[in-house]
Amino acid sequence: MADNYLGRKMEEYMARSAAGGTPPRPAQSLERLLRRNRSYRGYDARFIVREDQLRRIIAVNTLTPSARNQQVLRFRPVLSDEAPAVLPHLRMGGALPELRLPTPGTEPNAFIVVCSTAEESREVSIDLGIAVQSMLLQAVEIGLNGLCIGAFDREAVRRALHLPLEPLLVVAIGKGAERIELTTVDADAERAYYRRDGIHYVPKLRTEDLILEK
Repeated sequence: MADNYLGRKMEEYMARSAAGGTPPRPAQSLERLLRRNRSYRGYDARFIVREDQLRRIIAVNTLTPSARNQQVLRFRPVLSDEAPAVLPHLRMGGALPELRLPTPGTEPNAFIVVCSTAEESREVSIDLGIAVQSMLLQAVEIGLNGLCIGAFDREAVRRALHLPLEPLLVVAIGKGAERIELTTVDADAERAYYRRDGIHYVPKLRTEDLILEK
């Protein structure tokens, strides 16, 4: 059976090649998406994010869980024409204030601003975490990158975009232009991200340090 299966797959591959077709891309595993889903603070300014890409990213929220299924989050896509009005009110590198990130010429040109129809609560915070992680994974799947931004002037962003709701979080979206690497550290080690020789390092704990033993 295995031989027949492999034989059929090879025949299908050869038929597609003869017809000028391109073999389908293998699906990305969750682990691969998670490894690629890093927090980029520098972007390729030449790449302009399209509205359909932002909408595709936002659309994952029609599939994700929601506390008590209330679905209170709302999302405002921000394209390159509005991005300059948002940028001055964001802080994208709180642990590296001396670098004043993003550096000139590497600013993101698209955002998703997340608001809520309900007051902030534990349930809203749960939904927010699920939504943002899911959107960032979707961004990675379609070849983009992002950054979850919690340090920003809420009122200034609300006024700049004429939002009917107060923003809770801003997600930058674009084509990342940085090298980011994960490092493994002990449980009692410093965990703040840092940069060295142009590389952005993100310390992560080992699996055994995350598990509570019996």
